[in-house]
Amino acid sequence: MAKNLLIVESPAKAKTIEKILGKDFEVKSCYGHIRDLEKGDMGIDINNDFQPRYIVPDDKVRVVNDLKRLAKSSEEVWLATDEDREGEAISWHLCEVLKLNPAETKRIVFSEITKPAIQKAVSNPRTVNMNLVNAQQARRILDRIVGFELSPVLWRKMSMKNNLSAGRVQSVAVKLIVEREREINSFRAQSSFKIEGFFNTEEGGHKTFKAEAAKKDNAQQAAAFLESCKTAGYVVTDVQVKPAKKSPAAPFTTSTLQQEASRKLGYGVSRTMLLAQKLYESGYITYMRTDSVNLSETALNDIHGQIKNKFGSGYAQLRKFKNKNESAQEAHEAIRPTYMENESIGDADTRRLYELIWKRTMASQMADAQLERTVAKIEISTNKELLTAEGEVLKFDGFLKVYLEDKDEEDGDEGDAAMLPPLKVGDKLQLKEMKATERFTRPAPRYTEASLVKKMEELGIGRPSTYAPTISTILKRGYVEKRDKEGTERSYQTIILRNETISSKTLVENTGAEKSKLFPSDLGLVVTDFLDEHFKNVMDYGFTAKIEDQFDQIAQGKKEWSRMVDLFYHPFKEEVEKTIETAERIKGERELGTDPATGKRVTARMGRFGPMIQIGEVGEEEKPQFAKLKATQSIETISFDEAMKLFALPKTLGEHNGQEVSVGLGRFGPYVKYGEQFISIPRGEDPLEMELDRAVELISEKEKADAPIHFYNDKPVTKGKGRFGPFIKWDDLFINVPKAYNFERLSKSDIEELIEKKIEKEANKYIQQWPAEKIALENGRWGPFIRYGKKMLKLGRKADGEKYTEEEVQALTLEEVKKMIEAQVPGAFAKKAKATKNATGKTAAKKTATKKSAKK
Repeated sequence: MAKNLLIVESPAKAKTIEKILGKDFEVKSCYGHIRDLEKGDMGIDINNDFQPRYIVPDDKVRVVNDLKRLAKSSEEVWLATDEDREGEAISWHLCEVLKLNPAETKRIVFSEITKPAIQKAVSNPRTVNMNLVNAQQARRILDRIVGFELSPVLWRKMSMKNNLSAGRVQSVAVKLIVEREREINSFRAQSSFKIEGFFNTEEGGHKTFKAEAAKKDNAQQAAAFLESCKTAGYVVTDVQVKPAKKSPAAPFTTSTLQQEASRKLGYGVSRTMLLAQKLYESGYITYMRTDSVNLSETALNDIHGQIKNKFGSGYAQLRKFKNKNESAQEAHEAIRPTYMENESIGDADTRRLYELIWKRTMASQMADAQLERTVAKIEISTNKELLTAEGEVLKFDGFLKVYLEDKDEEDGDEGDAAMLPPLKVGDKLQLKEMKATERFTRPAPRYTEASLVKKMEELGIGRPSTYAPTISTILKRGYVEKRDKEGTERSYQTIILRNETISSKTLVENTGAEKSKLFPSDLGLVVTDFLDEHFKNVMDYGFTAKIEDQFDQIAQGKKEWSRMVDLFYHPFKEEVEKTIETAERIKGERELGTDPATGKRVTARMGRFGPMIQIGEVGEEEKPQFAKLKATQSIETISFDEAMKLFALPKTLGEHNGQEVSVGLGRFGPYVKYGEQFISIPRGEDPLEMELDRAVELISEKEKADAPIHFYNDKPVTKGKGRFGPFIKWDDLFINVPKAYNFERLSKSDIEELIEKKIEKEANKYIQQWPAEKIALENGRWGPFIRYGKKMLKLGRKADGEKYTEEEVQALTLEEVKKMIEAQVPGAFAKKAKATKNATGKTAAKKTATKKSAKK
């Protein structure tokens, strides 16, 4: 047994560090947080300085027991969790459960998992920093209070889903997306005409270059300007040549890495952080949760050595970047490779992200790119306006040899300046063509995950460790959707002057298309409005940023955490109680008009299962009609005509082979119904424009696809493609076809092999079954689990924390399994018992009423 037990968060990190430290240390993982707040009463003693009540979750019991056993048999326990506040809190929790003294237990931190960094940390241990622990506790407790107090208010006041939730940072993040959406919806594009002239110098032989005039407000002004240029001569009146430069961006912080990985690699925020964590734990990069742009002296020497070796000393330029964010911890480092000589790595999953980090780090210490910028002014002989031609020549590439930062849509499109031919004052120019093109103003773009992170960072909302989980939460809760938007066609006018003749034409462009953007759902819109009306402080960007600053002050030992929480809690609690007492229930409803056929009111509103259109009122003699909104429609923007179109489905198209053919809209999109068959309508086809001939084509294609491709045990085998990829179907079994098989050319042996494997898997699937109760014990990928209805629940562990053996699982009784279910789904069987009791009561009452009627 090793003398020292060193505890880290993840197994990958443990494995890397154990190789470095050798036999004197046994390195074990605690798999992240080992304690969390109790659920009951928020897990906080409000009346005792907000003291938290922590428990070890069921899934961490065995981990904790293993660590306790190892700690007892080790001479000394060391803690090496991450260097941020979450990591510090995990170290403190480990001290608590392992009965270690935080003031004496050795705690080591490092920003990179390399031999020198680990050895230096071991030589200079410290103890647990309780200021950092208290800052993390304050955040956790405050967020628990906001979530547990606000969510029940939403349940009471909103007649929709009962699983609504709110949070201090998540609700503000949704508000940003809601405000941007409304800004876009209220935007009205204004058109103007861009004037461009295309010239050659009179000497000829030079590439055509472009010059621009001031834009014109409308077509009449643009046409008049071109008319005035019909017989004009063009002379260069001024040429300015000035040196210019471009400087590299700072090395990556968490936020800038997320933004650039989105722009350059198309990665979502969560994926970027997952890959960065893997790179860090494998020893390839420094710690990936940081808001510092600082680089250590060792790193700077390493980087400059690599630049000089690869490109020469002329490309190296020492730079020390300074954080704009005052709360950034300068002692930490930016995200960088641990060894700059590794330009790439072998791991296919993380290679692209690693190379992005390497290039950005290298570029940050390279020389400026040197440019020569030319601006020429061109006189028009027939009017007083000037044309301007701009060009740019790259004299020295500098950092551009390695890397150029991308821009967000919000930053505008500067474009690359073209190269101009040699021009001098007095040069006469030949006009090839002058063009006035109608251009339209654009609204601010919708947020991507990365641009939302950028905005949150600008406003001081959240910190590096919170960005990814915040975005994951608002997507998971259904307040925000990430999707594409198809563009729409728009006409624009162009007026052309060529050979002293003016012509015009109308062209069509596609506009408004967007990819992987964040859209607020109707639920997100309604919840945001409610919270914004009744909880102005919580939803105020400045207030949220102020809370973050207070967490920073706690981390620096300048503020007492329970006092900070106390000052927040009491006014917030008053707002909660006032809202419960006085706020009206929110329906999330918008009146659209009156149905001409029935004279009834038409409304767009939130229903229990999402946004819908309703004709009529509940409680009227004739039941109201309902139609679900399409994924791209919103309660806020849908028009009356668009709403009424939703009631056009389902509609009958006619008959085919004696069976009715209809078209409708279902849970998974539009479909053609033929007899009892449902055939999906291809994406892009409008179900309202579907005609019988096209429907019959789809039916025929489906019949052809569904025709048996083989028979196994005298039962047909068919194939198809579904939500989860290609499959074959046999005897009511759907069997996924892995990529290893050629789906288009499945052989007889392929089909039989797939079926036999599936039969074998199904045979081993169930350990025990209770069909009447909709309960089963099944074998899963990671061991046995409980299936309860549609839920997949953990089997849990025995009282001593050990796993159940195979024989013990087979011996479990229904009552024992029910107890396990009840522990994870409180009230699961109480509801059934109540329903049974009610049903029994109704039956008894009915019998009593029948007897009384018979006596009469």
